Amino acid sequence: MKIKLVKKIIRWIVVAFFGSTILSVVAYRFIPVYFTPLMFIRCLQQMGSGESLKMKHHWVPMDEISPHLPVSVMASEDQRFLLHHGFDYDAIERAAMHNIDGGKKQGASTISQQTAKNVFLWPGRSWVRKGFEAYFTVLIEFMWSKQRIMEVYLNSIEMGEGIYGAQAVAKEHFGVNAYELSKLQCALIASSLPNPRKFDSGHPSSYMFKRQRQIISNMKFIPAFPKEGEDVNPNTTVGGIYHKRK
Repeated sequence: MKIKLVKKIIRWIVVAFFGSTILSVVAYRFIPVYFTPLMFIRCLQQMGSGESLKMKHHWVPMDEISPHLPVSVMASEDQRFLLHHGFDYDAIERAAMHNIDGGKKQGASTISQQTAKNVFLWPGRSWVRKGFEAYFTVLIEFMWSKQRIMEVYLNSIEMGEGIYGAQAVAKEHFGVNAYELSKLQCALIASSLPNPRKFDSGHPSSYMFKRQRQIISNMKFIPAFPKEGEDVNPNTTVGGIYHKRK
């Protein structure tokens, strides 16, 4: 009797997990992401250390963000974003070989993986969290367009101490709206990733200016980010031609 009850409870837990996660991914396909788990975690950390609370975040649609910003974060974080389906296996292999050889540890998280982590999960490096990250990455790649993934990414990613998203960092660090960000400013923001609490785009270091120049150089090989309804030709490499979906 107890075994049957346990099996029933487990079954309902599994159904509830898959049902709630799938529904949440479907919902965020259409509605803005105003808060993320990381935002709450950072607020708790600030309270725990006796700091004043700081959380700057303002959702803006993709057409109110500088067209240079998605290209710059792709150049910095994930040059094959428009070509892969959530996981860049070439980058994973390169990072694994580099880490085996020793030296500074490298990651291979794509923009899709970072979006899944930012919106649905907590920070950390445990295998459990990485497993959930892979699960949510598959879901958003299946249910969202690349444009939606990028829109959510640019609105939810941490871009400074208590600063989240393109509009907040544009206002806080450059005194402009997100759509007014220049190519150089976008590259500087991208140079602060993936450690924006250490690298401040509002007060850039010489290392950040070096990274900015590298990103600007890489942006030459990445085409303008497509609007909703456009896609990259899967038979071309980055730098190829966009075509309308039929």
